[in-house]
Amino acid sequence: MMTKFSLFIPTRFIFGAGELRQLSKIKLPGKRALIVISSGGSMRKHGYVDAVKEQLWSAGVACEVFDKVLPNPIRKHVMEGAKMCRESQCDFVIGLGGGSSIDTAKAIAVMACNEGDLWDYIPSGSGKGQPFDHALPIVAIPTTAGTGTEIDPWAVITHEDLQEKVSFGFEQTIPQIAIVDPVMMLSLPPKLTAYQGFDAFFHAAEGYINRTCHTPISDLYALEAIRLLYKYLPVVVADGSDVHARCKVAWASSLAGMVETTSRTTGQHALANAMSGFYPKLPHGAALIALSQTYFKTFKNDSMKRYMKMAEKMTMQKAARPSDFLDALAIMQRECNVDKIKLSEWGITPADFSRFTECAIATGGTKFDYDPRFLNKEELIDIYYQAYR
Repeated sequence: MMTKFSLFIPTRFIFGAGELRQLSKIKLPGKRALIVISSGGSMRKHGYVDAVKEQLWSAGVACEVFDKVLPNPIRKHVMEGAKMCRESQCDFVIGLGGGSSIDTAKAIAVMACNEGDLWDYIPSGSGKGQPFDHALPIVAIPTTAGTGTEIDPWAVITHEDLQEKVSFGFEQTIPQIAIVDPVMMLSLPPKLTAYQGFDAFFHAAEGYINRTCHTPISDLYALEAIRLLYKYLPVVVADGSDVHARCKVAWASSLAGMVETTSRTTGQHALANAMSGFYPKLPHGAALIALSQTYFKTFKNDSMKRYMKMAEKMTMQKAARPSDFLDALAIMQRECNVDKIKLSEWGITPADFSRFTECAIATGGTKFDYDPRFLNKEELIDIYYQAYR
C-alpha cells in the first residue's frame, strides 16, 4: 500500500432519483452550452434532451445540440463538435448520455480552446503529447451506469484513420459538475445495462489490483463498488424498472469512476480498447467481459490477498483461495446473461491477435505497468487466444 498519495476530485457531484432538476438551481459555468449526445436518437426519444433544455432555459442558459457521437467515439466528430462549439460561442460543454457522449464532450472542451488536431495533445500512440493550458468547463449527465467518466478525467477516443483507440485525461477534463439521476437510466435495455455495469466492475477491480498506484482511498471506493455491483447488477439486468437497484448500480459506477481518479485501470482495458479500435462495433463492455476470466486468471497467484478480499466482498463469505474471485465473477456473468460472449461474432479471428497486441502496447500508455506483474508480448497474445471463441 502506498504511504504517500494525493486526492483531487473537484467535481460538484449531485446524485439521486429526480435530481436532474438541480441543473436549473446551481450556478452554471456560462450562459451558452453545447449539449453533446449520441447519434442513436435515444436521448431525444426518451425526452432527456428536452428535459435538459428545459432546465437550462429555467437557468437562463441558451444551448446548441451536437448529435453525431458513435458508440466508440471518433476524432472526426470531436473536431466537428469543437468547430460547432466555437462558432456558437458556447461557454461550456454538457455531455449527456453514455460514456461515449461524455468522453466526446471532454475532448470537445479541449479542442474548442486549442489549435490544431486532437491528436496533437494525445500523449500515447501516434499522438504528439503537446501541452495545453485551457479547456471549457464540462458538465456530465450520464444516462448509463458504467464508465464513471462523470467524475474522472479520462476519455477514450478512436482515431478512425489510424485505428488507434486511446485513453487520455488531464486535470482540465475533470467535469466541473456531475448530475447522476438514476431515473434517466430506467430505459437502458438489459444487455447494455450488463455491458456498462461490468465496465464499472472492472474499473474497480483493476484499480484494486493495480500494482503501483492504488491508494487507501481507491481501495475503499473499489471494494464498495465491487460489492454493490455483484449484488445489484443482476437485479437490474432482470428488472430494469427497479429504481432502488438502479440507484445502487449508478452509485457503484460513480465510485468506480473515483477509483479511476485515485488509482488506474490496468492491461485488461488496453487489450479491450485495441480490439474495438479495429472493430468499432464491438461494445467496450463485451470486450472486457470476453477477456476477463483469462486476464484475471493470469494474475491470481500474484495478488492473492487482493483477489480473496474481492471475493469476500462479493460473496460475503470467507475466501479460501484467490480462485474464489474467479468463481464469483463467473456466477455474476451467468446471472447477467453475458457468460457466453463470442468475439468471433464481431468478425474477430486469431489472425488479429498480433496486431491487437502491438496496438495495445503502443496506445495503452502505462496500463501494462500497473498489472500485478509485467507480461511480455507473447503472454499478452496468449490472453487473446485463451479468451477467444
